[in-house]
Amino acid sequence: MVTQKGTLMTSEREKYPRRGTAERAILTAKLADRAQFIRLETVRLAQIAGAGHYTGTFSAAELFASLYYGELRYRPDQPDWPDRDRFVLSKGHAAIGLYPVLADVGFFERELLDDYTRLGSAFGDHPDMRKISGVDFSSGSLGHGLSISVGMALAGRVQGRDYRTYCMVGDGEMAEGQAWEAAMAAGQFRLGSLVCIVDRNHLSIDGPTEDIMGIEPLADKFSSFRWSVQRIDGHDLDAILDAYDSLEPHGVGRPQVIIADTVKGRGVRRMEANVGWHVGRLAGVDYEEVIAEIQGGLKPAPSGASHA
Repeated sequence: MVTQKGTLMTSEREKYPRRGTAERAILTAKLADRAQFIRLETVRLAQIAGAGHYTGTFSAAELFASLYYGELRYRPDQPDWPDRDRFVLSKGHAAIGLYPVLADVGFFERELLDDYTRLGSAFGDHPDMRKISGVDFSSGSLGHGLSISVGMALAGRVQGRDYRTYCMVGDGEMAEGQAWEAAMAAGQFRLGSLVCIVDRNHLSIDGPTEDIMGIEPLADKFSSFRWSVQRIDGHDLDAILDAYDSLEPHGVGRPQVIIADTVKGRGVRRMEANVGWHVGRLAGVDYEEVIAEIQGGLKPAPSGASHA
């Protein structure tokens, strides 16, 4: 367990509050609020830019919230703290949802985002580690993130550090060979400190992943590469926290993957499971309606957009 500021409370991994307890309810309510905040800020920043990656960010909102307000170990006042957990956002186009979180937890002033993507701003459509505090990798060229994460995990072993490396990948990029070379290497080197989170929203910019280049059976593939595999509902905060609690101990051992089945565009009905909203622009009454819908909270996923 980590504090909001990311400082590890003990040298041992602690369990989250058990399901059904008041403490667990408080935690999941806080994470749900932060996931809503991520969606609202994504819409606001896209309005500044004139367009944005709404749907691939909305599918990851609960994952972002659970990582930065629950799971990751970090210190905003020491962004280069050597023992911080590393986070690699391989699906770098979802940075529009990551930036507000980094500001909210204290890596930089929130007002800096008011010039998002404008000339001279550090905050582009994809994250730049040279310009943005709290960003561990300049991502966006899909398929590279898991390889980078393997290197970070190996570096931690060589240096004798106990941090974990978390890598969030999109399911579309899992059709790239480099991702599977990295998965094979992680199994070979027994990188137990490596945690891959697959945002399995079933859509890429060109359409359904299984129509373009099928990646299933995804769990069996990771298993065959000597990974420990969990598969969950990526919008169920209890399931996400349970998955973190079930991670195997840090150290030499099986690398670990959480396949999070999600809905692309989750939280905005017109965007859910709609490939046409991979990149888009809201204006006028559409903008106001989407803000109101997000503020109203998550509704049951529509038929046809359920988790596979």
